Amino acid sequence: QVQLVESGGGLVQAGGSLRLSCAVSGLIFSMYHMGWFRQAPGKEREFVASISWNVPYTSYGDSVKGRFTISRDNAKNTVYLQMNTLKPEDTAVYYCAARDNSSPRYTYWGQGTQVTVSS
Repeated sequence: QVQLVESGGGLVQAGGSLRLSCAVSGLIFSMYHMGWFRQAPGKEREFVASISWNVPYTSYGDSVKGRFTISRDNAKNTVYLQMNTLKPEDTAVYYCAARDNSSPRYTYWGQGTQVTVSS
């Protein structure tokens, strides 16, 4: 059974930092692209960042470029999202997701972790 479990969310003041973690089990982690997405109340789900299974190659949404960093530790089957200089508009539920390296769609999703940034 594939499981993605996010942790590290919480309440932080604007300008602060948080690091999210996503522990993955039930698949060959090193062969999967990993992504972070977020969804705020009343808004559509938004792409935040992704990291490829090899090299690795990273990609970021425009709203987080220069502030967030995605990384992975294949030995720990974990992907991270370091979030710096947080803004109130970063408030959302953050989800990690996994997709096979031959698929364009994310197949597996975590349950999400809440990030709240106060002004």
